[in-house]
Amino acid sequence: MRILRSCPGAGIIAAAMLLKLLKSILPHSSPPAPAAPPPEDPARILLREHQRMSQLALPGPNYMETLAAVHALLKPRTYLEIGVEFGRTLALAAPLTRAIGVDPAPKVNVPLGSNARVFALTSDDFFAQTDVTHEFGGLPVELAFIDGMHHFEFALRDFIAIERLCSRDSTILMHDTFPIDRMTAERKRKSIFWSGDTWRALLALKKYRPDLAIYTISAPPTGITLIRRLDPTSRVLSERLGEIVAEFHALDFSVLESADKRATLNVVPNEPAHLGALLA
Repeated sequence: MRILRSCPGAGIIAAAMLLKLLKSILPHSSPPAPAAPPPEDPARILLREHQRMSQLALPGPNYMETLAAVHALLKPRTYLEIGVEFGRTLALAAPLTRAIGVDPAPKVNVPLGSNARVFALTSDDFFAQTDVTHEFGGLPVELAFIDGMHHFEFALRDFIAIERLCSRDSTILMHDTFPIDRMTAERKRKSIFWSGDTWRALLALKKYRPDLAIYTISAPPTGITLIRRLDPTSRVLSERLGEIVAEFHALDFSVLESADKRATLNVVPNEPAHLGALLA
């Protein structure tokens, strides 16, 4: 005690020595390692891979840009859309175009033109209950976009019903006709990225309606097929619908894997000049 009193800094020195002694005796501890990031959702990883495959297979503007270009080139007086969802494609119709959208559960969250109407019905019920020509003021359907159920028989029925309402100069577009792989082309959805088996409807049209002009525009993510040279009087599809559905339901995806898929699906470049020529 006398030593500590006689040396004011002795307490500090003693404390430092004690701390040093304790450090030499006690085990050393490292700072905790940072927590590892949670593993990424495999579904999201697969989505990115499907998107990459889509961009490689279908270079060019996406389908909404392509649809907007078709509207600009054709300037249709009437537009019919099957499958509205949020309304983004229906909103592409020009203000003067009489536009009708059909969806059993629409979730429109964008402004639509003053001439646009949405019918909250399935497409089968819509065509059964609605005088579409009357709704369009006696005009034919000049442009239609089929983007409803991703099952080919629904797309085929929609095409049959719409063609009867068209003129020979009308245009029908069908979405999701270029599947990028087997998983995304199946009837049962197994991934975020999904086109279903709408591709079967395209092959059915090629076989049973060779009179049609059919071109699949290279528009990501899943292609958009342009159909022209329509025949509103044709009953080939409606009279043999059951037979056609059974035939193409049994068709395996390998038909696209074993052949030149682009040729089988009539894929053409997604370029303004080319699109303009197809619509001339």
